[in-house]
Amino acid sequence: MPTFEEIALQLAHQAIEVPSWAYGNSGTRFKVFGSPGTPRNVEEKIADAATVHRFTGLAPKVALHIPWDMVDDFGALTRYAADQGIDIGTINSNTFQDEDYKFGGLTHHDPVIRQKAIDHHLQCLEIMGDTGSSDLKIWLADGSNYPGQADIRNRQDRLADSLKRSTPSSARTNGLCWSTRSLSLRSTTPTYLTGELLWSRFRHWGSGPGLPRHGPPCAHHKCGVHRRSTAEGSKLGSFDFNSRNYADDDLIVGSADPFQLFRILFEVIRGGGYEPDSGVAFMLDQCHNIEKKIPGQIRSVLNVQEMTARALLVDREALAEAQTAGDVLGAHQVFMDAFYTDVRPDLASWRESRGLPGDPMAAYAESGYPKIEADRVGGSQMSW
Repeated sequence: MPTFEEIALQLAHQAIEVPSWAYGNSGTRFKVFGSPGTPRNVEEKIADAATVHRFTGLAPKVALHIPWDMVDDFGALTRYAADQGIDIGTINSNTFQDEDYKFGGLTHHDPVIRQKAIDHHLQCLEIMGDTGSSDLKIWLADGSNYPGQADIRNRQDRLADSLKRSTPSSARTNGLCWSTRSLSLRSTTPTYLTGELLWSRFRHWGSGPGLPRHGPPCAHHKCGVHRRSTAEGSKLGSFDFNSRNYADDDLIVGSADPFQLFRILFEVIRGGGYEPDSGVAFMLDQCHNIEKKIPGQIRSVLNVQEMTARALLVDREALAEAQTAGDVLGAHQVFMDAFYTDVRPDLASWRESRGLPGDPMAAYAESGYPKIEADRVGGSQMSW
């Protein structure tokens, strides 16, 4: 098995994008819980995201959600983020919250509503230009509840047409790559039934050399981590991390099943998705309903880092030899040896050697930044 020193260089380039909405109030279908210190504007969200990066060195970008994070001047917001030490990451669209989208957005039978959804995505592309973002995540909640409710074939056709019309010719010539979020394949989401069927069309869609086709989701609601694929269903686009421990996807990644996270990261690394030039974006898609938000994000990125380190420790030569020899238990043992290795002490020393706190959670608690709970009084706390 490799030593920690042998894998340390591979850890140095790890970057995990954090979501702006993780710092706002959130909850379940039944209740949204407020908490002291919740940001009242996008700038305070960005300041909190930058704090996570400052203590971990793992979160150099923050994703924005439109219209939740809408501002008049995205250029100024981008400069503000840079002053805080981070960049604007993925721009996330929203065609699931407006009353008009009750029966879909990009696939709606009413061309007026469909055009509204298209215009929203064109607006998101403009915001990408203003912020320097290279990824657009589509939250596509366009399925149906009941058999016979919607014409699936027509919805597939409308989806393909809407996606093409949502992409200006300049985006195609500039090689813009759309990274897309999975459909909301949740047992409690009102668009569950035809979601996967729509994806069967979405995965084959493409409208030019600058717009790779999209692969099917391995939705985080099914496997704890969400995969986005961007070239004939074979090239990995990005991962969204979280844990689905109840009817939504908002809990800390690796909190219930760290072995699952380890196994997924092993496959990502094996497939080249972890290489610095792979173009794969690693992102959190979480909210923090009852725990404190900044520590929740710190814990999340540390969980990913710890399981990445363990996955890098797998003795791949020994594993391949055992697999080729048909040594079932021997191969399993190689895998488990890496998983059961406690990398936390080595990671703490390694962080300190890079000028970061060995224990980011404790360093944050002692930093004084939690005084935002007393400082952020008045105004309206942000939430979805």
